[in-house]
Amino acid sequence: MRILHTMLRVGDLQRSIDFYTHVMGMTLLRTTDRPEQKYSLAFVGYGDESQGAVIELTYNYGVSSYEMGGAFGHIAIAVPNAAAACEQVRAAGGNVTREAGAVKGGSTVIAFVQDPDGYKIELIESRAAL
Repeated sequence: MRILHTMLRVGDLQRSIDFYTHVMGMTLLRTTDRPEQKYSLAFVGYGDESQGAVIELTYNYGVSSYEMGGAFGHIAIAVPNAAAACEQVRAAGGNVTREAGAVKGGSTVIAFVQDPDGYKIELIESRAAL
């Protein structure tokens, strides 16, 4: 077994595709439009779906925003340098919500950014994981 994808409901599909491809550096892997069921999907990721987990962006026709709720936390992405990743996100127009620094009570360097719909993305500095 393995994780295939995480689904996020988004208020503007193209805006979210632009964020994940241009700001976060992912690739648009595939899209599906289901007008009869009134939704569209876009799958984005850092590699082929057969090799790793990806993000499924779901746009339900006519829904421009969602309440975040309290159950979902964040998506985590390994980066070689969290501070440099923050600068790249900021330069591309993204929102850095926590600058790079050690996690509370530890030494792992993390940062947080936020996508256009308010979802948090943790950047974890991990040279060995890349």
